[in-house]
Amino acid sequence: MNAPAAPARVAAGSAWAGVRGTDLHGGLGRLLARSRTLWARPSWLVAFTVLSVAVPTGGGRVGTGAHASPGDAVSLVLVVIAGALWTRARIQGRDPVFVPRAVALVLAGLVVAAGITTVASADSAAGLVGWVRQTQVLVLVPLAVMVSLRDRRDVAIVVGALVALGTGEAAFGVWQTFTGNGALYAGRLVRAVGTFGALDVMAMATLCGIVLIAVVALALTAPDGRRRAAWLAVAAVVAAGLVCSLSRGSWIAALVGVLVVLLRFDARLTLRLGLSALAASVVVVGGFGVGAGTVGTRTESILAAVNDPDRSVGDRYNLWETAARMWEDHPGTGVGPKNFPAYRDAYAPLGLSGGSDTADAATGYVREPLLSPHDQYLMFLSEQGLLGAGAFVLALGALHAGLWRGRRDTADGHWLMCVGVTSAMTVNFLYSDMGGPTTVLMGIMLGVAARHTWPAAPHGQGAASGVVSGRPEAAR
Repeated sequence: MNAPAAPARVAAGSAWAGVRGTDLHGGLGRLLARSRTLWARPSWLVAFTVLSVAVPTGGGRVGTGAHASPGDAVSLVLVVIAGALWTRARIQGRDPVFVPRAVALVLAGLVVAAGITTVASADSAAGLVGWVRQTQVLVLVPLAVMVSLRDRRDVAIVVGALVALGTGEAAFGVWQTFTGNGALYAGRLVRAVGTFGALDVMAMATLCGIVLIAVVALALTAPDGRRRAAWLAVAAVVAAGLVCSLSRGSWIAALVGVLVVLLRFDARLTLRLGLSALAASVVVVGGFGVGAGTVGTRTESILAAVNDPDRSVGDRYNLWETAARMWEDHPGTGVGPKNFPAYRDAYAPLGLSGGSDTADAATGYVREPLLSPHDQYLMFLSEQGLLGAGAFVLALGALHAGLWRGRRDTADGHWLMCVGVTSAMTVNFLYSDMGGPTTVLMGIMLGVAARHTWPAAPHGQGAASGVVSGRPEAAR
């Protein structure tokens, strides 16, 4: 009676095994498909690295030690995958990245200069950390981005992630200002810091400045009025977040970057937009409930920075003097990467305060030590002497020269963005240095700019094909 049931059980078991096999193969297939997508479009990993920059890291990160952010971890994966892609392309006889020999020497110079100054420093262990960080941000991450961006779609993916992140952070920052949930300023928690927190008070401002320049470039080159209006709406949100950050240096850098974009696009249009922008800024400032008084006072302090500097500006001047004194005693190789904090007290003037007071709802009150000269050029000069500073200035100059040389098509919004962002960085380095979670973001932007300077060579064709810029004749 039970015998006929056996074939049924066998059939049912076979059917169930088939279903399980189908699910298993389907899951593996989907996973492999996603892996192939990432392999074919590593720009998605670059975009993910951009988004990971804003992942909160929590408090308690005060001190002289190295602090790794989520963006640093993701950028390491990006470097590994980009390196594998480059190696595979070389094995197959293709060269995915065209980097002139002179540029390769410039990048090698950054690595070698930091290595020499590390060996020459009194604390080589700290110098080694600085050497690794410099190689990561100024060499490996930009090269990984260059390998990952093969065409305009890749660039659009990365820029889209950048704009989405900046818009979200700016909106959150405006909310912090209006609700009193930001960082401490003048006794009130009204300073917008986004998800970065008070310990990285400059991060959101730096991000918003970069995104504002990018959005203005995209608005100017938009193909129709509807998209231009959308980009301008995004620019308004990002500009509001930048204002709420109360970062005077970021205001100046963003203004320089936007002006460079406007002037490069159309000098006469820039003149016509000047009065309109001034009127719009008055409306934006007047619309803040914390009053225009907070923003207005912060703006007035820029003009008073020379004759009557506040404590923050005064500390910055003293840090600059400290860095200059270090360089005078160590002109060739400096005191060594990451050695500025160890030598600071020996060279600092008496007027330098011990730290900067920060506070927000998440971390509470924290006194953060001043561990850098707040000037990227003086940072290189004091820690790596003329050797390191010369290598850095040469690399930055080569990037600017490559971006500006032979380019006349201002309809390329991505190229305009790169021109504006690199100009803003160059100015911003005069009164700030790279540090915190947005350091990786700067490395990514340098890579995007480098890709527009030295385009990709797809399918093993000639090295400078202009695939990113969309103009085959651009590199001739």
